[in-house]
Amino acid sequence: MSANKKIRVLQGIRQGKVGGGESVLLSLVENIDKEIFEPVVLSFTDGPMVEQLRTMNIPVHIIHTEKPFDISVWKKVRKLMRDERIDIVHAHGTRANSNMFWAARKEGLPLIYTCHGWSFHQDQYSLKKKIRIWGERILTKKATVNICVSNANRKEGIALFGKSFDPVVIQNSIDGRKFDPDREYKDVRKEFGVNRSEILLGFIARFTWQKQPLVLINAFADVLKEVPEVRLLLVGDGEQKQEALMLIEKSGIKEKIVLEDFRKDVPDLLAAIDIFVLPSLWEGLPVALLEAMSMSKPIIATGVDGTAEVIEDRVSGYLISTNNLQEQLTKAIIHLCRNKDLRERLGTGARRRIQEHYNVEMMTKKNEEIYKNLYVENQR
Repeated sequence: MSANKKIRVLQGIRQGKVGGGESVLLSLVENIDKEIFEPVVLSFTDGPMVEQLRTMNIPVHIIHTEKPFDISVWKKVRKLMRDERIDIVHAHGTRANSNMFWAARKEGLPLIYTCHGWSFHQDQYSLKKKIRIWGERILTKKATVNICVSNANRKEGIALFGKSFDPVVIQNSIDGRKFDPDREYKDVRKEFGVNRSEILLGFIARFTWQKQPLVLINAFADVLKEVPEVRLLLVGDGEQKQEALMLIEKSGIKEKIVLEDFRKDVPDLLAAIDIFVLPSLWEGLPVALLEAMSMSKPIIATGVDGTAEVIEDRVSGYLISTNNLQEQLTKAIIHLCRNKDLRERLGTGARRRIQEHYNVEMMTKKNEEIYKNLYVENQR
């Protein structure tokens, strides 16, 4: 590599909405060494992430598709790689990779595939799951380097794809400077009409079957019978949002719930809550969890996949089983609501865990090393 030549890395993501993978991409392009690398982003839909990248002066392009393996956009992606003189391609997630691997191969570019949780999972019917596994097997074989965000995902991949699948594990991380409990934040409790004497639970995630918001609402209704001085903040969008609204009305607990669409002020929201709840059925390695932990919030979460790798049970969070989930959630919430000392201890442990193992500088350096090595190899 010449002294003046920078490595141009195309970061691809399926959507412009801000979710876990999108947050990782934002952190990566913000913290990457700009003396060595020039990041360029391709998003397959528009949204808040695209706006944020533009404010950061990161070149960002939109080639619209909401379909995996959408052959109609492949030539456009290839033209973008040529026009932007890309050296390395980094696809974040299944859909992005499925619409980038062909162009990368045609251009002779190294391809990195980061799996932010597999596209197949337990709630899919048999044929759909088999098709998803088949698709992931193809995509992992097309990649020069595969990255898993958790050891659980790596283990599952090896079991399904064979020992030839040998990914690097780079766990998701966050910028602790943005999620710092010692900073000043706006008073969103006042905005929501939540008293200081009330315990505020927080769920900041997509309203999907995976995240189990409906079970959380039912559990919260049970909690209120034992702990009336508690409120629930639900923030997010998704296919179960309307069903959640109907359930809240039916349960007669509307005045105890604050329901918000997606918001950009996540640090302010986290600063306002007392307990963060994530009752997922499966996860890659959830960024929302890391953000809450960095803010010293006590966590109640299911002990699945990457979540169980991050949280040390009863040290940096409170892990529950997915079996009898509603009952487990109810008991855990009541227990933490009634035990302030435990909440404080778990919050302190959560913050320490993030500082020691999940800081964005470590994640960025690991990705940078892969970029450098692939660039050098591809120049030979």
